[in-house]
Amino acid sequence: MKKLNQGLTVLFPARKWLRNYQLPSFRSDLTAALIVLAMLVPQGMAYAMLAGLPPIMGIYASILPMIVYAFTGSSSTLSIGPVAIISMMVFAALNPLFPVGSAAYIEAACLLAVLVGVISLILGVFRFGFLIQLISHPVIQSFIIASALLIALGQFKFLLDIPLQANNIPEFFVSLSQNLQNISFTNLGFGIIAIGILVLLPKFIQSHFINKIIPLLLLLLSIVFISALGIDHHGIKTVGAIPSALPSLSFPTWNWTLIQQLLPSAFMIAMISFIESLAIAQATALQKRDDLNSNQELIALGLANIAAGINSGFAVSGSLSRTVVNADAGAKTPISGVLSSLLMILVSLYFTGLFENLPLAVLAATIFVSIWKLVTLTPFIDTWRYSKADGLAMWVTFLGVTCIDISTGLIIGIVLTFVLLLWRISRPHIAVIGLIEGTQHFRNVSRYDVITTPNVVAFRVDENLSFLNAHILKGHVITQLSQNPQIEHVVINCSSISNIDLSALEMLKDLNQELSQLQIQLHLSEVKGPVIDKLSKSELINELSGRIFLSHYQAIQALSPQPTTETNTL
Repeated sequence: MKKLNQGLTVLFPARKWLRNYQLPSFRSDLTAALIVLAMLVPQGMAYAMLAGLPPIMGIYASILPMIVYAFTGSSSTLSIGPVAIISMMVFAALNPLFPVGSAAYIEAACLLAVLVGVISLILGVFRFGFLIQLISHPVIQSFIIASALLIALGQFKFLLDIPLQANNIPEFFVSLSQNLQNISFTNLGFGIIAIGILVLLPKFIQSHFINKIIPLLLLLLSIVFISALGIDHHGIKTVGAIPSALPSLSFPTWNWTLIQQLLPSAFMIAMISFIESLAIAQATALQKRDDLNSNQELIALGLANIAAGINSGFAVSGSLSRTVVNADAGAKTPISGVLSSLLMILVSLYFTGLFENLPLAVLAATIFVSIWKLVTLTPFIDTWRYSKADGLAMWVTFLGVTCIDISTGLIIGIVLTFVLLLWRISRPHIAVIGLIEGTQHFRNVSRYDVITTPNVVAFRVDENLSFLNAHILKGHVITQLSQNPQIEHVVINCSSISNIDLSALEMLKDLNQELSQLQIQLHLSEVKGPVIDKLSKSELINELSGRIFLSHYQAIQALSPQPTTETNTL
């Protein structure tokens, strides 16, 4: 029974907090839900528009996914729903296949959400949560900045009311140059005013709560203004009629050809959704004492995306802005997300007519202002200064995303990360080491004043030994022997080696034999357990001409009774 309860708790983490849920927690959750709702309504509609979908789908995508995540996710504050980057990826995936906004486009968006959910669910069930480690932080950071730039550029088609393409920067400027004569200065003026309000007003208002709901207040004021002005004679584009109803639950239409076309994008969206959501959840996990489980998060996100797809929504993920606001507003449990969803149902049933006169330029302005904060060159400069390899990966990813497209750029970044990783592994740091006088510590002879002896040379390899770098170690040994003919012992300090593959093992066997022919003994020191296990299954442990020492100090004491001092310093 105990194991059964533990299993149910893993599958449904909500069991842990539902048992002791009390009225004070409900009050806090309701307050947080109301504040998040004020952000979710404009964001949901804006991000649906960003994905090339009707604004109402942003509301639909904010209902079931949050309820599903509340009972299956492991974070108490993560707010699930439409987010800018995922919306952009949805648009990038569907735009080449169907006319934007068409029935086929909308149906494909629902199917894409289901595919994202199925992929995430499978990865979670089979415990592939470690996949988050396959994409380096510099690549993810660069991807987010590049995507934010494309998202910001994509809003100009609503601010200028011209048919711009923003899948990449060259495409954006080409389409802009072709449509300059059709710019609507009325829409542009409306958008500039909205951007000015969103940027400047928070600087004069001290209330944290009011600052968070300024976008909603701006939307409501613009609706009132347009309704009073009358849009027929002023050319201001609005959202238009929005159905006041909840969609019926249904699986989107599909065929194998369409699934094959969508699968690559679905996998990329699933990965980015998982990485983004887990990173956001971790930002508040310590404060809320959440026990995050990466595999459980994959399962929860999978179920949330499936729920979005069968409820006329599109792919969803964790939202940084709404999650931080949810936590700051005092949310105690995931019930805050459930309450936000229930309130969204009321909006979709009774208040959609309120948004018919909402100017598209204002919605675009809310996206532009929220997303432009992410566009900065500082991480590129800092990363380049710290590591040229990571800096290169960032710049290549950025150029790939902004000059080709989102998915291709990310794939290029991931591939380059692995290439650079293999390059680093193939060039391990190998140091000739000596004893620091008066201690039992050994350091690089080129950096410190150390004690050495003419008949012993000791190497420290700061990397696992594999087929990629085994020849490098052998080359260092050959170089030292050619420069010091009096050497009788070669000692390899294995303190930084936790794995040796078969190719490296064969190299050590060959090196041992070649040194033996020169009357030189090969010794190993500070060999870790996993490496000893590997050696015990090979012939090397019996054929080794020298010994395996427990510590490097013991090896040097046994092999070099009369040490001398090196004069190398930092």
